[in-house]
Amino acid sequence: MIECTRRIKFDAGHRVHLHESKCRNAHGHQYIVFIYATAENLDKLGRVIDFSVLKEKFQGWIDDNWDHGFIYYEKDREMKAALDMIEGQKKFALPYNPTAENLAIYLHTVVAVEQMKDTGITISKVEVWETENAFATAS
Repeated sequence: MIECTRRIKFDAGHRVHLHESKCRNAHGHQYIVFIYATAENLDKLGRVIDFSVLKEKFQGWIDDNWDHGFIYYEKDREMKAALDMIEGQKKFALPYNPTAENLAIYLHTVVAVEQMKDTGITISKVEVWETENAFATAS
């Protein structure tokens, strides 16, 4: 198995619904995501996949859906109501709380599957860095 990695940076707001401390408040992060792509063999040029393809698929999806927007839990009615009051506010509802762990899971199990369909490339893991000291991995 051979692996390559693409780094993606984006900014977004979130809040952790029902959090017991300060993360229950709306706040933002400059996230860094690492996408790990694997293949059994290199292509004829000696690559797992062209890095620009990973950028196009994942940076493109993140730019369209999360970057400079607000990611919230779909059952967080208060947050949705607040976001709906802001005309033109970019927002994305997740089926679970927008923790680093859940963002990694969503990117790995939903976005990667959708974006890498029919490529023959497997996304083996996704890391989501919420701060320079804290990250979560889904594999």
